[in-house]
Amino acid sequence: MTPAQIRSEVFAALQGIAPEVEPATLRSDRLLRDEVDLDSMDWLRFLAALHQRLGVNIPECDYQQLTSMDVLLAYLEQRLAAPATAMGSTRPL
Repeated sequence: MTPAQIRSEVFAALQGIAPEVEPATLRSDRLLRDEVDLDSMDWLRFLAALHQRLGVNIPECDYQQLTSMDVLLAYLEQRLAAPATAMGSTRPL
């Protein structure tokens, strides 16, 4: 999956939780939860949507490091590029 495809899936998942979000207006270097005003339940729903769309497990211990869109995209790119067994992904081989 290319970075552009990952970005597209992330924005689709985000708009499923917060339909008012305009991807073009997001600052990718700012705190994502503040940027789109997600409470803790919406954040969990967003992460679950990413898992469903991308087949990537995001362990709870990693939640705190996913601070900005830039960080989230880099994290997802790394997880998708890693072997499924090494990173705990459920995506098909």
